[in-house]
Amino acid sequence: MKNEKEKKLSEEAKEAVKGIFYGMSSHGMVRYMLKTRMYLEHLLMLITIGDMLGIPILPPYYSLKLLPYMVPNIKTWKRRLFKERDITDMLY
Repeated sequence: MKNEKEKKLSEEAKEAVKGIFYGMSSHGMVRYMLKTRMYLEHLLMLITIGDMLGIPILPPYYSLKLLPYMVPNIKTWKRRLFKERDITDMLY
């Protein structure tokens, strides 16, 4: 019984230390990479499905080939693209 409690406590301490080191070393880089990925996804959607907004960049033939992969993301992409932005949005 006592051995199990010590084991559980040491596992929790190990996870806590691991979280602290993650936060100190790589959390900022992970956030930056996720933000960069988001911007690249927006750019890809704009290039492929931009004619929905009146910005024909890619010929329709290639856009139609990519359309089945883009359909699940169209609604959220439009919402993010047309969202009103404020100066405080740049902080996060």
